Amino acid sequence: QVQLLESGGGLVQAGGSLRLSCAASGRTFSMYAMAWFLQAPGKERESVADISRCGGRTGYADAVKGRFTISRDNAKNTVYRHMNSLKPEDTAVYYCAATDKAYYVASQTVSYAYWGQGTQVTVSS
Repeated sequence: QVQLLESGGGLVQAGGSLRLSCAASGRTFSMYAMAWFLQAPGKERESVADISRCGGRTGYADAVKGRFTISRDNAKNTVYRHMNSLKPEDTAVYYCAATDKAYYVASQTVSYAYWGQGTQVTVSS
């Protein structure tokens, strides 16, 4: 199994930037494809970005394309998410997730068996 711990959330003004980190421990990090999801109050958890095991492939939700970047450092067992041009509607709890499945749909929560505890991001207008 793998354990995930997010950090880097906080309060930021609209237009600002933030970097979230997700540190993994347990099994070999490179065995897992990773993703970031968000959950706004009263809404379902939804995909933001995902990255393959080696980092060679990434995917983004339409709402964040061009503003968010996902990356990973397998030597540091960490996945990152850089967020630029933040908007108030980006306010949510952000979760990182991991999957060791060979075949999965990256944007679906059911693809991921391992989740962090979440980190709050609040964007003020």
